[in-house]
Amino acid sequence: MKIYLNLTLLTLLLMPSFSIAQDLNDELEEILVSASLLPITIKRSANAITIIDTDQLKNRAVVSVSDLLRDVPGLAVSRSGVQGSQTQIRVRGGEANHLLVLIDGVEANNPSQSDEFNWGTLVASDIERIEVIRGPQSSMQGSDAMSGVVNIITRSADQPLSAKAFAEVGSFDTQNSGMSVGIKDGDFNARLGISHLRTDGENISRTGSEKDGYENTNINLKSGWSLTDTLNIKFNARQSDGMTEYDSDSDFDSFVDDQDKVSEFSNTTMGLEANYKTRDGRWQHKLSMAQSKNDNQEFDVGVLGTATASTKDQYRFIGSVFWDDLTQRLSFLMEREEEKFQQRGLINDYGSFGIYDPNQDRGRDTDSMALEYRADISEKLTLAASTRYDDNSEFKSANTSRLEAIYQLSDSLSIRSAYGTAIKNPTFTERFGFYTNFIGNPTLEPEESTNWELGIDQQLLEGSLILSTTLFNSELENEIDGNFLDPVSFLYTSMNRKGLSKRQGIELSAFTKFSDALSLNTAYTYTDSVESNGDNVYIDEVRRPRHTASLNLSWQAMGNLHINTNAQYNGSQMDVVYPNNVCLADYMVVNLSANYGATEKLDIYLRFDNLLDEDYEEVFSYQTLGFSANLGLRFRF
Repeated sequence: MKIYLNLTLLTLLLMPSFSIAQDLNDELEEILVSASLLPITIKRSANAITIIDTDQLKNRAVVSVSDLLRDVPGLAVSRSGVQGSQTQIRVRGGEANHLLVLIDGVEANNPSQSDEFNWGTLVASDIERIEVIRGPQSSMQGSDAMSGVVNIITRSADQPLSAKAFAEVGSFDTQNSGMSVGIKDGDFNARLGISHLRTDGENISRTGSEKDGYENTNINLKSGWSLTDTLNIKFNARQSDGMTEYDSDSDFDSFVDDQDKVSEFSNTTMGLEANYKTRDGRWQHKLSMAQSKNDNQEFDVGVLGTATASTKDQYRFIGSVFWDDLTQRLSFLMEREEEKFQQRGLINDYGSFGIYDPNQDRGRDTDSMALEYRADISEKLTLAASTRYDDNSEFKSANTSRLEAIYQLSDSLSIRSAYGTAIKNPTFTERFGFYTNFIGNPTLEPEESTNWELGIDQQLLEGSLILSTTLFNSELENEIDGNFLDPVSFLYTSMNRKGLSKRQGIELSAFTKFSDALSLNTAYTYTDSVESNGDNVYIDEVRRPRHTASLNLSWQAMGNLHINTNAQYNGSQMDVVYPNNVCLADYMVVNLSANYGATEKLDIYLRFDNLLDEDYEEVFSYQTLGFSANLGLRFRF
């Protein structure tokens, strides 16, 4: 394992590397990403960006999107157990709720679960493309985008009439199946996809034999209609319903106990969008309405415990004007966001600490305005500046801003830099949540960060070798962290930590195309994420490995056979074990997948996960899955 890491480091340090797996310069010019108030090409953005496209989704054939994101530089994934378990993703040492997740442009973070997006409930079916934008985006996207944005784009109908189905079986009695139908008639298109995943799983805790299973039914609807040459409307809706069986620590000894617990979830996002663009392209306007809803219920031996629910409604207008042969653009955003939080559960008597009633309804509204200016000063130089003002009903008004510069030194070499500020508002859970031994703290203040990054991108051998390096640095004030109220009863709450939390590091990645049939992606990230204990003594933050690396070898063995080999390295990391933290050992997981086109309508795929049956933990005392094999069929009618 350490040999693998050293070889990866040596290879990458001998050459800079690149954050996207595309092989030709003209292709880069075509790729549009959501790194601005309007989509822009990757080469005109100062962000480090990774694109996971349709071919990668198909060839890897993973069940969970989080398994793909493990390969992205700067991202650290922590899964609390087996498939479907709570999964967190941290970007560049930030918190899990510092990452904004969009599904077809709709904010999908869950306000009733610490503003996090639970990646354990997101299956890969019906997803066409994933954009990962690293670095603070608060100046355009607001509070939840302190460390980055992941934009998930679902599939659209691309044929006059289409119908597809897939079925998969595998280890742990896993069954995964689905179907889709689509229509594209002139200026109108619509697609409906349905999938169902069920697995018995394995026991999460280190002791006992009870298996922890997972079920997820997913429905995705997407449509678009071009009313005229200048006006089009889009609608999308996605719903996931299911349950996850899990274990937890019942006696506060930091070890997970084998228990009969179930979490039922229902997550919905929907959005309606109208886009207008004048024929000369000088004026562009977008008006959108979006809603996300989340419901969660926790059962212990069949008895309902805590239940949470949230609704987020967002209304947004973006108006843009272009001039100087469309090389300069000014965009203006107006946004209204309304959030509601609901919690139900048993009333707890904490003695001298008082009686806490979890049954409550809370809400907050945010009115925002933002400006963004972008200019292609020349074919070589692009500059951008953005600023946002948030008027929140619960906190003082906030301003965030960002400056970007991208300079093309040559046709194959560019340098990019960015500086910005960001905020993250305290969550409903941190302020008002009441659980078994957690008491909310309504006096919390927003977190604030200052960030900069510097990147170099290079292409060699006519695009067959694409390389990049990104340095990043962030300082966080008022970090919200846990604080024990009583070490005997283990009651704890949230607090704003004194001093600074510092995150810095380097992202390296490389794409090499050896031939039309063989290509290699490698990535490495070093992250130094520490927090102050209040006395200018810095300690490592938990679940943030200093070293992560990945390797993907893509081989088109025959015209109808594709083989992908994937290796993921996760360095040692600290995790919470009261009163002292514990160091989790490093590990490497190897995965193998093969796709075979049996006929024009039938594909057969085979996937081996954790090929070497690595025994490891991503969260202390939570067991992970060993070796598994899965066989699937895809059929096009």
